[in-house]
Amino acid sequence: MKRTIYLISGALTISLALAGCAKKQTTKQEEILQPDVTAVKPVTPPIEEKKPEVKIDFSIVYFGFDSYSIEEASIPLLTEAARLLRSYPQVAVRLEGHCDERGTTEYNLALGEKRSAAVRDYLVNLGVERSRLATVSFGKEKPADPGHNEISWAKNRRVEFIIEKK
Repeated sequence: MKRTIYLISGALTISLALAGCAKKQTTKQEEILQPDVTAVKPVTPPIEEKKPEVKIDFSIVYFGFDSYSIEEASIPLLTEAARLLRSYPQVAVRLEGHCDERGTTEYNLALGEKRSAAVRDYLVNLGVERSRLATVSFGKEKPADPGHNEISWAKNRRVEFIIEKK
């Protein structure tokens, strides 16, 4: 009987010893298999900073027959154009002068230049830097309306704003 007790207690001792070792060994294996997640910092891609897109829409300035004088109806349009240009100093514009089909090519080129210069000078008087305003004349070469009547000609006597850079 003593012998049985010794065998049982020996078996228990060995079982406990093995159980304790197995548990420690399992813990070590789990530690090896599972990395310390507190040390890992998430990687975030760099955020590209997008500049807001500038949307500027200028109105066309129209002129009377054989004239480069700014008409009363164009003053609100030019005032708004000057406000926009002062608000966006990175924007430059090309002022394109146009004429109707009547008159010689040379005459219309000169008249178109006077029209674009009149618009430029008006904007400069409203506080826009002259260096941001280029002028060009197309005379009668680029009609907005190809018709041959007063309605078409009135559409062709104009200065258009073309955005050069942003």
